[in-house]
Amino acid sequence: MTKQEIINAVNEGKNVFCGNTAYKVIKDNKGQFMIEYLNGKHYIGLHGLEGTQYENVLNADENDFFIQD
Repeated sequence: MTKQEIINAVNEGKNVFCGNTAYKVIKDNKGQFMIEYLNGKHYIGLHGLEGTQYENVLNADENDFFIQD
C-alpha cells in the first residue's frame, strides 16, 4: 500500500496493520499517522518528517501493510 492508500483507509475507519496485527496504523489526536505496537503501546511515525525529502518514505516496507476487517 502507498502512503496515501494507508491514510485514506485509516480516515475511512478501516483497520490497517503493518507486518502483523500487533502493529496498527492510527491517527493520533494531533492528526499524525503512527504505527502503534499494541502489545506495549510504542509508536513510530508512519513516514518520514514532513517538509523533508523523507516525507513520502514509509517507515516500513509498503508491501507489509494490509487492511483487516
